[in-house]
Amino acid sequence: MEEKFTINIGRQLGSGGRQIGEQLANLFGISFYDKELIMLASKKSGLGKEFFELADERSRFSLFGGMYGFPGSFGEEIICGNYLSNEALFKIQSDVIRELAEQKSAVFVGRCADYILKDSPRCLNVFVCADLDIRIKRIAEINNISEKEAKEIILKTDKRRSGYYNYYTEKKWGRADSYHLCINSSVLGVDKTISYIQKFAEQLFGLTLN
Repeated sequence: MEEKFTINIGRQLGSGGRQIGEQLANLFGISFYDKELIMLASKKSGLGKEFFELADERSRFSLFGGMYGFPGSFGEEIICGNYLSNEALFKIQSDVIRELAEQKSAVFVGRCADYILKDSPRCLNVFVCADLDIRIKRIAEINNISEKEAKEIILKTDKRRSGYYNYYTEKKWGRADSYHLCINSSVLGVDKTISYIQKFAEQLFGLTLN
């Protein structure tokens, strides 16, 4: 029986990171988790998924006020009235990620999975970026919006993800020394980027695909 492994993907919006993660999971025949983690954390805790959506990496972030639109400070780890602190929610989601990684091989997208699984010996941590003009065109096309609107969404989303990651980890979002592999999907294109990461993972984990 092969040892379990995980591939953790950080990504700029519009870089194709989610698509890359899904295809890698398909190639290796392993599980894929992104937004699905919100539902699993909700089920594990018995809390409504709206709690986790408000504290998710996609939510507005402030180092001084936590996640906008969500009561409670980051220093709290208690339930206060009907609200749960952001750090407590992060801990619940982290526990879900650790449990899944212990059970089976998987690809995790975002949500600080690389940091959460930092003690696991069989992890590949990847950051996917892309040229801004390509990202803008991709997001505009996917969402049927103008390129101006797409650029605004990209800049805001990347800022939120960066703030979320930098707060919860001891590393810097998107910086090379925070990951095993940083790759610009604009250079080879998404399909060849997938193949490159696949080969990297095969070498790292000693895998051979049929």
